[in-house]
Amino acid sequence: MLTLDDAPLRVTTARRRPRAVVIGSGFGGLAAAVRLGARGYRVTVLERLEQPGGRARVHRQDGFAFDAGPTIVTAPFLFEELWALCGRRLADDVTLVPMRPFYRIRFDDGASFAMCGEAEAMRAEVERLSPGEGGAYDRFMALSDELCRVGFEQLGAVPFGRLADMLRVAPDLVRIGGHRSVYSLVASVFRDERLRTAFSFHPLLIGGSPFRASALYCLIAALERRWGVHSALGGTGALVRGLVNLIEGQGGEVRCNAEVARILVEDSTARGVALSDGTTMPADVVVSNADSAFTALHLLPPATRGWRERRLGRAQSSMGLFVWYFGTRRTYPELAHHTILLGPRYRGLLDDIFSRKVLAEDMSLYLHRPTATDPSVAPPGHDAFYALAPVPNLAGGQDWAALAEPFRQRVAARLEATVLPGLSEALVTSRVTTPQDFSDDFLAWRGSGFGLEPILTQSAYFRPHNRSGAVRHLYLVGAGTHPGAGLPGVLSSSKILDRVVPDAAVFA
Repeated sequence: MLTLDDAPLRVTTARRRPRAVVIGSGFGGLAAAVRLGARGYRVTVLERLEQPGGRARVHRQDGFAFDAGPTIVTAPFLFEELWALCGRRLADDVTLVPMRPFYRIRFDDGASFAMCGEAEAMRAEVERLSPGEGGAYDRFMALSDELCRVGFEQLGAVPFGRLADMLRVAPDLVRIGGHRSVYSLVASVFRDERLRTAFSFHPLLIGGSPFRASALYCLIAALERRWGVHSALGGTGALVRGLVNLIEGQGGEVRCNAEVARILVEDSTARGVALSDGTTMPADVVVSNADSAFTALHLLPPATRGWRERRLGRAQSSMGLFVWYFGTRRTYPELAHHTILLGPRYRGLLDDIFSRKVLAEDMSLYLHRPTATDPSVAPPGHDAFYALAPVPNLAGGQDWAALAEPFRQRVAARLEATVLPGLSEALVTSRVTTPQDFSDDFLAWRGSGFGLEPILTQSAYFRPHNRSGAVRHLYLVGAGTHPGAGLPGVLSSSKILDRVVPDAAVFA
């Protein structure tokens, strides 16, 4: 018998447009809304904050515009698909600028390494740092290409709702080394410890430790080389605004300052949502882009939580993030758009963050300078920055109300001593975000920056499913669900809805 959840995909022409409610307006939620709207649903996106975007919101102060969250756009075709569903072109609304280099890595001894997408340039860069290892780059990229083919192209937009789905791909995952850690695979190819660091840090972009994340995530290098690394003019917020316009053009709406208190469940089926102001909104389909743990523990009725509550208690969360947004009255033209400043320790620092959950004395930083590409995000003659430091999530027990300013000062001192001379005198605006803010603003469980940590036992089938197994017509998207964090991951989670959400005509 054909059930609602197994109904085939087709665009409805029915007179009645069934209603879909999307909780949260991060990229996963906005992309889900566009896809549902294209299939005939009347979509309402509910955002508890004062602006859309979730982690991709924009901070505006003192003439500066700071992207709060994602800054690196890879796999832009996933955005192009969303515009195409609405009969439009992404390029008509948003300008993406390719980055070259993708990013520059600065080692603690002052040496640097530039990552880009050209094989010849990369071989030369590897040789410059470690003579004789140019060929190792080709061997690594061959592995990365295969991991990308299987892990991203074949499985990234495939639901893993049944154990059989995982067992079917397990042989391929073992064959390509998915059971190993990222660092282990990289270390089997490169001899130089600096190269091992440069080619293994990518899991940090999605909340994982290279020493714990599955080698499957080595696919990121191939993904970057194939589709490039881009920045949006006007900031990542330009993509958020573009998606909101697509939703409204479909007849949907995005409501801000609209907090969902609970998902209404009747006969084990999602029937809508109740808002914190006491109003209710009926729906045929509910999609949660809220933190997946928060959805399970707080938005669903107690009777549907059960084992999930116990399982989440044992789960490993991604690291926390300390982000300092600041502007200077001068520019630093020698700095690239993306710079990674490594501290004196690699494994030891990550062990402190992920295992011991202590705030170390040393740090590694990601420094974003959007004015390198788009001067419009700062006043003339000024530079805009954000510096991001991986830190323990709230399970470490740090009191960020007391630690935030001293830690910011340490970040500033590190930057001033390395790549931003004269920073203290040039500083004109400043604000910070801590793991506590992630908890308060985004309801992120344990204040983590990326949901569950991307380890093998929390990936694919073992990650929260895109179609709820406990509540019919409830679906999950975003960093905390399959396939995971990062823009390609959250956009792919919304693409999975095309396979698991019933056709709108079923409800007509």
